[in-house]
Amino acid sequence: MGTRRAAPPKLPPLPPVADPRQFLLDWFAAKCWTPFPFQHEAWDAYLAGRSGLVHAATGTGKTLAAWLGPVLEWLAEHPDRSTWSPRHPPALRVLWVTPLRALAADTAGSLEAPLAGLGLPWSVRTRTSDTKASVRTSQRRRLPTALVTTPESLSLMLTQPDARERLADLRCVVVDEWHELLAGKRGVQVELALARLRGWNPGLRTWGLSATLGNLNQALETLTGVNPSPPARQPELRVPRSAFRVPH
Repeated sequence: MGTRRAAPPKLPPLPPVADPRQFLLDWFAAKCWTPFPFQHEAWDAYLAGRSGLVHAATGTGKTLAAWLGPVLEWLAEHPDRSTWSPRHPPALRVLWVTPLRALAADTAGSLEAPLAGLGLPWSVRTRTSDTKASVRTSQRRRLPTALVTTPESLSLMLTQPDARERLADLRCVVVDEWHELLAGKRGVQVELALARLRGWNPGLRTWGLSATLGNLNQALETLTGVNPSPPARQPELRVPRSAFRVPH
């Protein structure tokens, strides 16, 4: 006669996130990292409801500067970790626009890394012309928490009859490699998409990332639709060739 295995002991519930910023800094510390001042400034600006542009050399943390603002916002709104479930990820909150569909998967991986480290139940997916039909069908039923897409795929998404309803929870659009799109047809495509999204979501924040821009004020104005005059703030940062700008 077989014996019944004892049920594994239940783990104690995780404590709530009392301080989202410290929760995030603990993850940085576990990786032996320290956030740069411009990353803190970008997070603070995002949480204050502002849009902006991060201009910094490749490899200095632009992605985390733009990505972790929405993460901090969600942590503040959902501190009770007992309610987090990967089976029920939050609705779409972030659109990440990349000019190169070949980089979409790598970008999604970069966004997923801190989510895994923090234990967040967010889902990250890609949507480009290479996306399989079965995945597109799944996304028609429910969008992920963060979607990495291209200007073309975003424009097509906005033509769907229920687009406004499906994007009702959108908080932020990040445009990666803004210099690749600025002043071109695809850049105009992004501007038109952003104008429509802002009409649907007046509180939407827009963030641009780039390593090679000339006129930062013009790039910022084109991206956010806000005239940054008087000249936008450009603090001294301890990162080579970096600038952080938000419209006043």
